Order: sequence, then structure tokens, then C-alpha cells
Amino acid sequence: MNFPAFTLRLPDWTEEFLRHHPLIFSTTEDRMQLVIELARRNITHQSGGPFGAAVFDASGTLVAPGINLVITANCSILHAEITAIIMAQKILGRYDIGDGGRLDFELVSSSEPCAMCFGAIPWAGIRRLVCGARAEDAESVGFDEGPKPAEWVRDLTNRGIQIKRDVLRFKAASVLRDYAAGGGVIYNAGQRSVR
Repeated sequence: MNFPAFTLRLPDWTEEFLRHHPLIFSTTEDRMQLVIELARRNITHQSGGPFGAAVFDASGTLVAPGINLVITANCSILHAEITAIIMAQKILGRYDIGDGGRLDFELVSSSEPCAMCFGAIPWAGIRRLVCGARAEDAESVGFDEGPKPAEWVRDLTNRGIQIKRDVLRFKAASVLRDYAAGGGVIYNAGQRSVR
């Protein structure tokens, strides 16, 4: 059997976009603004869905950006949080980016995690999660967020992960609404795409 190679590469526009930003984002709102803009530009460049994320270290330095690449890569697991985590793992050279809890990394996401991304957060060694839009904002435009536990915030908190929600929620949710209103593909496996 001949299996295909799999390489994860962010589109060229991400590097150009980040070249015009500082490396350190001192406030939570600054970090969220960055990931919301990544999500918006992902739509503009037609490189994926309306989601952005990034991993930052404790000083607010950008470690790795992430955007949703599900459609363009034909890979259902390439959500923005997952691409940010993969990029951070490769940049830092370890699967546990927190290095056994010694280091403090934050994942900032334009939307609350779906069921898959929820599971990846503790396994990657993330210590803080910051969310913009709520799951119901994504679901209101047709995305299926999966069977995440109702008490997901408590569950992550019990694992030592700090959660901050609703940071620039209206701006983050507007990206989702704009994507749907513009005819963006709502990709839910096993279901017909909603246009």
C-alpha cells in the first residue's frame, strides 16, 4: 500500500499578516483581537472556515497561530485550535507544550472548543483557555459542536486549566454570522452542507 504524506502548512497570507504585528500581545483583548482577525482573514482568503486560534506563552508572546483548514485540507480535525496546538508542538519540539506543568501556555480561540478540541486542550499541556464566541454562537449558524460535557468548564478547571469566556464575544460571533451570510460552507460530517 502507498499511503499519502501529510504535511501541515499554514497559508502564505498568515506569515505576511503576522509580519505586521508585534510578537508580544500584552492584554487578553489584544490576543483575542489577533485570533478574530485570523478568522476573518481566513474567510477573506478562502483558506478555511471562520475560526482562528493561537498559543501564547506566559508573557503574551505569540508562539503559534492557527486557523481552520478543514475544507481546504480535506481534513476534519484541522480546527483552528488543533492547528495552533500542532504548530506550537512543532515549534517547541515537544507534544506536551507545558513540559509537565513547568511552563505556562495559553490557547486563545475565537470560539469555545468543540468536542474534539475540548479533548485536545489538556493533552497538549495548555494551562489557560480564552474563548471569544460561545458554542451556541457557532451552532446558531449551523456548526455541530459535538457531544461536549455540559460542565466542560468545570471539567477543565478541575484539571488545572483556567478558563476565560466571552472575550470580545460580539466581534467573534460576528465573524461566524458573516461567514454564514456570505454563503460559507457549514461542514458537518454525515449531513448535507448548509449554504
